[in-house]
Amino acid sequence: MPSARRLILVLRDQLNPDAAVLREADPGRDAIAMTEAPYGSQRFPEHKQRLALCFSAMRHFRDARRAEGFTVRYQPAEADDCAEDVADFLRQQIDAHQPERVVLTEPGRYGALQRLQAVADAAGVPLDVRADDHFLCTHRRFDAWADGRSSLTMEYFYRMMRREHDVLLDENDEPVGGAWNYDNQNRASFSETPSDIKPPTQHRPDAITEDVLDLVQTQFGDAPGELDGFIWPVTPEEARRDVRDFIEHRLPTFGTYQDAMWTDEPFLYHSRLSAALNLKLIDPRTVIDQAADAYHAGHAPINAVEGFVRQILGWREFIRGVYWQAMPDYAAKNALDATADLPDFFWTADTDMTCMRQSLGQIVEHGYAHHIQRLMVTGLFGLLYGIDPQQMNDWHEAMYVDAWEWVSMPNMIGMSQYADGGIVGTKPYTASGNYINKMSNYCSHCAYNYKANTGEDACPFTTLYWDFLDRHEDRLSGNRRMNFQLANLRRKDDDTRAAIRERAETVRQHAADGAL
Repeated sequence: MPSARRLILVLRDQLNPDAAVLREADPGRDAIAMTEAPYGSQRFPEHKQRLALCFSAMRHFRDARRAEGFTVRYQPAEADDCAEDVADFLRQQIDAHQPERVVLTEPGRYGALQRLQAVADAAGVPLDVRADDHFLCTHRRFDAWADGRSSLTMEYFYRMMRREHDVLLDENDEPVGGAWNYDNQNRASFSETPSDIKPPTQHRPDAITEDVLDLVQTQFGDAPGELDGFIWPVTPEEARRDVRDFIEHRLPTFGTYQDAMWTDEPFLYHSRLSAALNLKLIDPRTVIDQAADAYHAGHAPINAVEGFVRQILGWREFIRGVYWQAMPDYAAKNALDATADLPDFFWTADTDMTCMRQSLGQIVEHGYAHHIQRLMVTGLFGLLYGIDPQQMNDWHEAMYVDAWEWVSMPNMIGMSQYADGGIVGTKPYTASGNYINKMSNYCSHCAYNYKANTGEDACPFTTLYWDFLDRHEDRLSGNRRMNFQLANLRRKDDDTRAAIRERAETVRQHAADGAL
């Protein structure tokens, strides 16, 4: 095959057919290169459904570009010479084809960019890195907004983004409905089993997806998770169908119940669009506009639409800005000195704690759990237990179909584990079993008593909550947002606090032994 003027390297999570690197490409002179090899070294193996989603979406992207006339040099996972990682693949491509230069969209992983640059430098080939224009806030714009601020508050960033992108504003450039944020209307729980939830969209696997499912089952059979019931969109067309399904059937109720949980209901009214968004199968502005149109058409109330828009235009863009501003030091942060190993039940869901069994079981089955299950069940357990935050993040990246480093690290190391000391969240998101009982029906089906903090039937969350406050009392005493919780701790006498510490050690031993 003749050498290409430019080699366009497309990574696993860059499946945007409208990316700048493709808009400026010449099918007659440029070649696209893709590999199913990992981004880089990984602590944990990836979930079967994550692998299947990536491989199938990549192969569909490959075929679509070939249909447009592009040469696509594609390396499947089953190839005998499959690279160790994407940097090794680039080295192979440069050696074999001697391109004049390599072009790629900025990776969503800080270390990947460094490794790719090192390969290009060693080969003497220029590496042109294009901004990822899938996102709505550039690095320069985020840095300008953050400059001079003593702390980064997502709410203020979100309001700036609403104004700059003219989303849900009235004729006076003010928020429709009179408020920027309707979060106080979005915290309802279910009083009875929800009965109006439409099953998620079913995408019938085509020949490509069927081949990938067989490949993952045979070649990656030891990977965590289950593969049956694969439902994720693997093409832009399927992703757009999921957007329409969410807008029509779930968005009107999404806001009210976005924090609620219920046994054996993994999806509820959530969109499940994060996987497609983070693979760049769909454009965030299109999703935002369709949600806003639903409000203006009277199809969905403002609390639902604003809450959904805030997740994409606010939180998603904010998290990405924090990641790039704080790396590479952010990856190693551990403000609470948490060092415990991840318990085995995080991979199997084999635990008597109903909330953890339900949340982890969904992850094992689908590679997915919604944001409250991530933050206030699995993430909360890791925080209270004291799991090493890097292990928590690596587990999250391995097990969730939508997790990539740029979005996972700030959410897990920052928001969930408070390991960044307050860059993302202004306080640790701590709670006892009472919160889980309030927002779900999990506790009514559990062997543990969410009200008790000591004794054999004490809820591990409740025990570990008080133990967490006890262990970190001095460290957290300067945080005014923790004053109420610490005041409640200080009302407990010394004997009670000692009994909680003793029970917490028993909980940790049971967890380590696989008997919790």
